Amino acid sequence: MHLHHTLCRCMAVIIASLALSLTPARGQEPIALAYTTYYASMLPDPSLVTHINYGFAEVYVRDGVYQGFKLQGAKYRFNRVVALKRSNPDLKICLSFTHTVVNDDNYQDGGFSAIAASPDARRAFALDCKAFIEENGIDGIDLDWEFPGLSWSGAACDPAVDVANFTLLLKQLRATLGDDVLLTFAGYAMDRQHNTSGWRYIDITAAVPYVDFINVVCYDLDEAPHPHNAVVDATAYIDCQRAVENYHKAGVPFSKMVLGVPFYVRHSFSTSPTAVDYRKLSQLGSDYVIDNWDDQARVPYVTHNGAYWGSYDNERSIAIKGEWVRSLGMRGLMYWDAAADTDDHTLARAVWNATCLAED
Repeated sequence: MHLHHTLCRCMAVIIASLALSLTPARGQEPIALAYTTYYASMLPDPSLVTHINYGFAEVYVRDGVYQGFKLQGAKYRFNRVVALKRSNPDLKICLSFTHTVVNDDNYQDGGFSAIAASPDARRAFALDCKAFIEENGIDGIDLDWEFPGLSWSGAACDPAVDVANFTLLLKQLRATLGDDVLLTFAGYAMDRQHNTSGWRYIDITAAVPYVDFINVVCYDLDEAPHPHNAVVDATAYIDCQRAVENYHKAGVPFSKMVLGVPFYVRHSFSTSPTAVDYRKLSQLGSDYVIDNWDDQARVPYVTHNGAYWGSYDNERSIAIKGEWVRSLGMRGLMYWDAAADTDDHTLARAVWNATCLAED
């Protein structure tokens, strides 16, 4: 009840004045984290990030047996990202793992569901991660298994055991990698959910002791006519406030949470185009209006022929989210993905200003 009142009070101040008293977590550096992909030509600006998660690596499983992992796409792209450390020695780079398969020499055959179910596979995977980190001079591992206990993009799942096994996989990674290596995951906006076959998503309470922080995915939370990234919107399936409250109720300290923001408009999950990158908003036709503002959700949105088409984040909403995050003592903001930004890094600079510059 105390938490509920605290969050509501914080949000009331945002809505009233857009200015919150700042109470950041002491002794911890703020985080401005970019996801970047193997297929995008544009790199993050290393002066505007503290962390980069490289997406992705994919696992290889044959007949339920773990064979190893490979980067998606060409290695040179990954090397270019690692090279950004030369201009920012404090930059932290993590390799992010996906449940999906895109490499021509791979196919779905058990995936993380199979790996996490086997003690031998968990150990082998963790050792491969450790070797990769040491060989390439990076800082950690990020898991983006969407979602334990739920089939997504054709990935195998086992609702009876996936959620518990995800925790075991994190435990093994932490034991193998040690405490000096970063370990994170991209987390859905809800704690584990029970269904008729078992569980889905992640047992946040069980997982949190093993990770440095959690990238709470606060986008794609709904589709038009609702915002997919609202700070507060009771009509949406879920919003940022409820997601953060879910994590805190599950025992995650605010200091272990990083709030995810999208660099794109989400329209739907099925109607083409399903989404439009921020950098392409100005290319939409004259029947689109892109600079509407939702006072309740605290995010901008697009209309098409006068109808709600989808929400997104811009400099104004990122500043608001940054103030809110800092008021709660959260670590910062992350975004998907860097290449959806403008060439001059408009949104990345807004994230930096809302997290790192605000600490100065």
